[in-house]
Amino acid sequence: MALVLAVLALLLWLGGSTLPYDWQWARAFGFVLRWQDGTPVPGPLLIGLGQTLRIAALAGVIALVIALITAILRLSNSISGRWLARAYVEVIRNTPLIVQISMFYFAIAPLLGIERFWAGVLALALFEAAFLSEIIRAGILGVALTQWEAAASLGLTRPQTYRLIVLPQALRAMLPPLTSSAVALVMDSSIVSVIALAELTTAGRNAIADNFLSFEIWFLVAGLYLTITLTLSAFARRLERRYVSTSGPARGARIRTIS
Repeated sequence: MALVLAVLALLLWLGGSTLPYDWQWARAFGFVLRWQDGTPVPGPLLIGLGQTLRIAALAGVIALVIALITAILRLSNSISGRWLARAYVEVIRNTPLIVQISMFYFAIAPLLGIERFWAGVLALALFEAAFLSEIIRAGILGVALTQWEAAASLGLTRPQTYRLIVLPQALRAMLPPLTSSAVALVMDSSIVSVIALAELTTAGRNAIADNFLSFEIWFLVAGLYLTITLTLSAFARRLERRYVSTSGPARGARIRTIS
């Protein structure tokens, strides 16, 4: 990773040196961190990064709830529930996120009285939930049939079976891909800039419009995104190394398939 980043930095430096462009990094770094009376003050880009993390965190929590409900509906005995959940997943997964955000903000949010911030969060959550639901469904299907039979023999209800038996075991298999999805969620949050939500990408655009430091600002924006995503990716790899060897069912165990 260090070698790749070093080669990329070298290529960018060589490419930048050939451009007739006056680089002004001293001015650009002021949009990340400023000093006022000897005290560091976060600049517009850091404030935008905080808003990005807030959007991603809220959207992630809402997406997990929606994804869990969708996954359980797809595994239920209800025909209407299965088809409703499947239709939601297929429609969301096969349309661009930028189109969904625009439609939600301009068509649905005004009818429901949803403000700009929550319109972006909910649109992002609905998009991510469609992908998370498949991860959760796969994790549930990976629990051995004997676990369901044991729960039934104890007289547990279906909600109790999910809560006490199935989901704790499925979570071991779901954690690595769920954490990787958090990386995608942070990157996808940049698209809410189309509705002028004040996150990192929007802050970068505003800084460029005010000071015309296009290259410097975009490099700083990319660096901030890279810092967050590399941190989350490292955490995801650590979880994968820890859980992947024990996440699958025991050898010879039967897998419960629910149509």
